[in-house]
Amino acid sequence: MNLANYIEHTNLSPTLTIGDIDKLVEEAKKFNFLGICVPPFWVKRAKREIGTAKIILVTVAGFPLGYNMTETKLDEIKRAIDNGADEIDVVWNVTSFKTNLPWTKIEVAKCSKLSHDHQKLLKVIIETAYLSDEEIKKASKICADAGADFVKTSTGFAPTGANAKHIALMKENLPPAVGIKASGGIKTFNDAMSMIEAGASRIGTSSAVSIIQTNP
Repeated sequence: MNLANYIEHTNLSPTLTIGDIDKLVEEAKKFNFLGICVPPFWVKRAKREIGTAKIILVTVAGFPLGYNMTETKLDEIKRAIDNGADEIDVVWNVTSFKTNLPWTKIEVAKCSKLSHDHQKLLKVIIETAYLSDEEIKKASKICADAGADFVKTSTGFAPTGANAKHIALMKENLPPAVGIKASGGIKTFNDAMSMIEAGASRIGTSSAVSIIQTNP
């Protein structure tokens, strides 16, 4: 198994610089990572640096808390696509979900439609750190029904990130066509492998280089 084919090399630090973006792209090319994940502000730069390389360009919307207005998320998604993003990781509205509002699903459906209208993929970050097991099951089904291409565990800004138990739970409650992105706190080769073995089809990590370099 080629672990690099699962990895989105990520830098969403609030203090990153243009040099960090260029380094991210360089490392993605060097280690043949599947993609990179960058803040919206840096999508244009990353796209230019990627050039003709086969690297998926991912960015975020509604990040990191998810309680933005839906219109704001849609605008972020459209601007990201216009700037060259291939995939969007949108933070869903945890507060709406916790309140049992039907709008939670409507928002995901709107984001999915916009992405798909432009032939782009949408991943929905449900922030598993704030959810019970039953809520993770429910969240997974909502995202799948609303057209999400992937369900993602975490922003990396919550108290905890991905764990294999939650990945397995998501896998059990998602159709085969919907992928799972594990992110948040994945620091080692063993961390990454445990997520893949539990059912993850993507790994988002800022430790991608050290993970690959310690791959036995």
